[in-house]
Amino acid sequence: MAWERKVSRTVRIRNEQTVGQLARLLVAISDAGGGVGDITMLTETSRHVVRDITIYTDDLPQFEQVLEAMRSNEGSVIVDVRDEVLQLHLKGKIAIRSRYPIDSLATLRKVYTPGVAEVCLKIARDPAAARLYTSTSHMVAIVTDGTAVLGLGDIGALAGMPVMEGKAMLMESLVGLSGIPILLNTRDTNQIIDTIAAISPTFAAIQLEDISAPRCFEIEERLQKRLDIPVMHDDQHGTAVVTTAALMVASRQTGIYLSSAKIGQIGLGAAGFATANMLMRLTGNPVWGADLNQDALKRLAAAGGRPSNLAEIMASCDIVISTTGVSGLIKPAMVRKGQIILALSNPNPEIDPEVALRQGAIFAADGKSVNNVLGFPGIFRGAVDANAPRITNEMLLAAAQTIADLTPPGELVPNPLDKKVHLAVARAVAQKAIDQGIARADYIPYVEE
Repeated sequence: MAWERKVSRTVRIRNEQTVGQLARLLVAISDAGGGVGDITMLTETSRHVVRDITIYTDDLPQFEQVLEAMRSNEGSVIVDVRDEVLQLHLKGKIAIRSRYPIDSLATLRKVYTPGVAEVCLKIARDPAAARLYTSTSHMVAIVTDGTAVLGLGDIGALAGMPVMEGKAMLMESLVGLSGIPILLNTRDTNQIIDTIAAISPTFAAIQLEDISAPRCFEIEERLQKRLDIPVMHDDQHGTAVVTTAALMVASRQTGIYLSSAKIGQIGLGAAGFATANMLMRLTGNPVWGADLNQDALKRLAAAGGRPSNLAEIMASCDIVISTTGVSGLIKPAMVRKGQIILALSNPNPEIDPEVALRQGAIFAADGKSVNNVLGFPGIFRGAVDANAPRITNEMLLAAAQTIADLTPPGELVPNPLDKKVHLAVARAVAQKAIDQGIARADYIPYVEE
């Protein structure tokens, strides 16, 4: 389908005003392997029609083939080719703006010198006042070293900046937090920890992002012990929360109860290991795990899981989750009748859900359906609102349960752009912090301005 293709471009084309000209062009695009999205007419005369046509292909070489087919279509002339994804990223996707217009000297004296000195002295006397009188109360550091960016791998922190900006946009638009990307030009674990600790007074929370395993486990753990603000590696816990919520929904729809099902986790990197841990805490049962890395299997065993392998999991488990990044890893013949299969690697899953269902799976989904954007904004908003020093396992499970409870009938998860869902997650997380006795201030739930 068009939205599953990897390459999207908008082609401006001028066609001769003749019967069937557009139809012949569309056939040429299709024959070259292209998909067509929006078609917008721009101008029309007695001789020509100019349109913008959105073209989708699997890769850039195929897109070039489509362009050549369009150029070869008699009566068609390509005017322009635009990459609207790149255009959207020009000069970055985020910016820091003033909340108040500085439109007079009187205002200047209040927001800056001399008036600001009074606020500085107040905070010097009572550091807790910074939460009330500065932006630290809603600023979250989004920190990466660029070693595990999406499915692209170790491409460096600077190349990971577009992802960091996207996370910041989601935080601000969904729950009103100000995400600040922090790019670290080091892969040294101690330097990363020391740097984050040194800048932590600026922020209400720290979101670790796109840091490779197993380093991400140590970095998160040591920072959680060192700092008194929430620290969470989103690739671990955000993914685990949404995956667990999806399984809660799938369980209700299929009658396969999580508490009694055998659960297998294929791939024990950041997301896989955290998901296995969360499901073990939820069910009280060991999760079967498979990974080519022996240290990952030892880590699972130490956490109470059962080291296994791909073949054994597919043959024995009622529920299978896969986060390996290996397209086509699960062969159709491996699927057993009645299994729940979540093949979550993007952009290409370990097995196509439709193939799994044809082979007898009772429920199947891929990473396009299970997106951690449903988790991290509300989790951080709730932890920050409660002024909690950390995000506990119970707070994460509260987030998962809320997402599951708010999933519409017939869906696997809620609409990720539904702000009501994110605010409900925030309230559930904050309430759990209060119930656990770790909230350090009167809880005032976030209300969109």
